[in-house]
Amino acid sequence: MAGNVTYTSYLDLDRILAAQHPSSGAHDEMLFIVVHQASELWLKLCLHELTAARTCIEADDLRPAFKMLARVARAQQQLIQSWDVLSTMTPHDYSRIRPHLGSSSGFQSPQYRMMEFMLGGRDKKHIRLHEKTADWSQRLEAETARDSLYDAAIRLLARRGFAIDAEVLERDLDAPYEHNASVEAAWAEIYRNPQDHWDLYELAEKLVDLEYHFQRWRFGHLKTVERIIGFKRGTGGTPGVPYLEGVLKQAFFPELLSVRTAI
Repeated sequence: MAGNVTYTSYLDLDRILAAQHPSSGAHDEMLFIVVHQASELWLKLCLHELTAARTCIEADDLRPAFKMLARVARAQQQLIQSWDVLSTMTPHDYSRIRPHLGSSSGFQSPQYRMMEFMLGGRDKKHIRLHEKTADWSQRLEAETARDSLYDAAIRLLARRGFAIDAEVLERDLDAPYEHNASVEAAWAEIYRNPQDHWDLYELAEKLVDLEYHFQRWRFGHLKTVERIIGFKRGTGGTPGVPYLEGVLKQAFFPELLSVRTAI
């Protein structure tokens, strides 16, 4: 009955607030747990909005997609700001927690990986990291068989009459996306004449916002790791800072960056 619903029951706060289980005895472990749990909730919202936005783009119904993509960008700001909170942890603080983390790592977040896959940053070798996490390996595998958000946008350009190379429209969806001149030419036409293609112009800028905020999140991650552990290896076996520096060079929507030089 709706009359029996309370703030606590509606939000299931009893379970949420009981989901923190520090094991080190260190004061800062609660900070570490809460920041990462809150980040996973924001990622859940991002995936919810991106899934619906992609469906709208595929249906050429862009107005609702714009609201959803704008909301993702705002949620990404919350993810970025979480690094500011976590960076209050010192190297000594973290050294008391790290032995209790085992081989666990943010690198193993299936929701983060799904967001990468949805935006088009796909590398199937990462799927095996999630084989022991519920059904996430199957979900990630299924994602690689369908259009990314950017693939959906490019197909929309083709349906609107822009000359997109067949090799782009028929590419293997589980392969990394590569820059294509015909896609850049389409975006260039849109950017040169926004009054003729206003909704596509707005779509382009919403996608740029996603890329921009994702890269800011990655940069914040890099600088926080650098600040707390320096150049030690990550708990999940990654190289740590060198790995994070490498992913900063990866772009989801390369033509939306290169077009700025072309126009």
